[in-house]
Formats: sequence, C-alpha cells, structure tokens
Amino acid sequence: MSTTLTPAQTELATGKIDERKLRRRRIKPSRLILSIVAIVVSLIWIFPVYWMVNSSLLPNVVLQNTKPTWLPFGGSFDNFSAVINGGTFFPALGMSLIIAVVTVVFCILFAFLAALAISRFKFRGRKSFVLAVLLIQMLPAEGLFIAQYKLMGSLNLLNTVVGVSIIYIAAVVPFTIWMLRGFVAGIPADLEEAAMMDGLSRTQAFMRITFPLLAPGLIASGVYAFLQAWNEFTVALVILQENSSQTLPLWLRGFIQQSASRATDWGQVMAASTLVAVPVIIFFLIVQGRMTSGLVSGAVKG
Repeated sequence: MSTTLTPAQTELATGKIDERKLRRRRIKPSRLILSIVAIVVSLIWIFPVYWMVNSSLLPNVVLQNTKPTWLPFGGSFDNFSAVINGGTFFPALGMSLIIAVVTVVFCILFAFLAALAISRFKFRGRKSFVLAVLLIQMLPAEGLFIAQYKLMGSLNLLNTVVGVSIIYIAAVVPFTIWMLRGFVAGIPADLEEAAMMDGLSRTQAFMRITFPLLAPGLIASGVYAFLQAWNEFTVALVILQENSSQTLPLWLRGFIQQSASRATDWGQVMAASTLVAVPVIIFFLIVQGRMTSGLVSGAVKG
C-alpha cells in the first residue's frame, strides 16, 4: 500500500530541510488563538491613546459633531500651537522635569544603598527593617497630607522643588528598596569574592563585577520613580499652590478649568493631554529594553 507524503515530509525525507524547520512550520492552534487575543487586547489598550491624539488634530467643531471622526483628515497642529503659545506650558514642563530628575536620582541612590545593606550584610534588626519598609508602603497617602503640609510650611519649602521632591522621595523609596533588594540578592556574593582573589579590592570587585549586573534593576527602579513623580497630582496640589510653580498635572487641571469657564475646546484639551504624555512615551521607548529585562531578572529571587 502506497502512502502519499506531504511536501514538507518529502523535503524532510530528501534532506532538503531539517526537523527544526518543520516544527516551525507547524502552528499550534492554541498559540494562534493566544496571538489573536493578544492583538485584540493591544488594540483595545491603545485605542484611547489613538483617540486622544486623533482628537488633538481636529477642530472643536468637528469634535462636537455626533458622528465620530476616525481619521484626522483635514486636521492640523493648531490646537498644539494654541496650547504651547499660552505661555504656561514650558514653565510647568520645566518644573516637572526638575522634580522627576531629582526624585529619580535620590531614590535610586538611597534605595541602592539600603538594598545593598539588607542583602549583603547581616545586622541586628535587618528583618524588622524590611518589615518596616513594607508597612510604610501600606500607609495611605491621603492621611499624610496635613502633616506633610505643616512640615513643609515650617521649613519654608512650600511652592518649591525641594519640598515636593522630599515628599516624593519619601513616598517612592520604600518600594524601590524592596524592588532593588531582589536584584542585589539575585547576584551571588561569590562573584565578588572570586574577583578579590584575583587581586581586586572589595570596591573594585563591586564596581567591575556586581554593579554592571545591577544596571537593569537600577533602570527598572528609575522608571518606576520617574512615573510616580511625573504623574503625581494630589501631593503637588497640596504643596504647590502658586500658579508659577505648577507641575504638568496641575497645569493640565488648570487648563481644563479655564476651558470649562468658557465653551470647552476639547481639541486643545486633548492636545494638552498629548503633550503631557509625550515625555513619558519618549522616556519609556529609550529604556524599555533594559526595563523589561530588569523586571524579569528581579523576579527570579527576592
């Protein structure tokens, strides 16, 4: 009885392709279904962002129409020009950038030293310190507003970059310590000891061996700190009460309130929202590769 071979089986039998290539040609139905589901979820997730950008390019007359406009045909950057030329965007942008950079730098510095001490050194109260870090993270931020306001007021730090940065750092450091602790604990101390046996000092062994391996974790922690500082609204609303010292979230709220006092120009509101999101998107695109590997490696051992 003769059997009919498929083209792929014929190529395999004659040696034209190997078994690995044949396996790649076989697409499992479960994998295909998961891929379709992932694409659908991605489209659902990205649709609000697309709608925001699309609306920012359309005039307000078109946006008020009951028929939705899916593509920005005939759109322009007039809404962006109106928002930028308002005179308040760039001061708010500079305020947000300074606060975010200060928060990221000091959070990584403090959290790195604390995580290194917890993971590498054994001292009395180490477990209690780790537990205290977790308990501090559970405190509701709203319950601290009055104390934070009085503290910053007594130090004359209201409406200043230093005052807001101190509160942001205190709020972000606990979780950052816990995140970096997993990265430091995942690197064996034997690597440093082996380098020291080769003639390096402890500091040189740490800087040449351990520190480069911690780069993904530092970047992942920096991204977390940056997002927390960039998007934070409530603390900034309490501490920064002057119009000249507003961050971008406060500026966006004020911009919406100004629009609501007259006929709301939703095109300009969407343009302002897009401008607030652009720096975060750029920052994420720059560090996304490092951040992904850092999150995965930090979850291996904690």
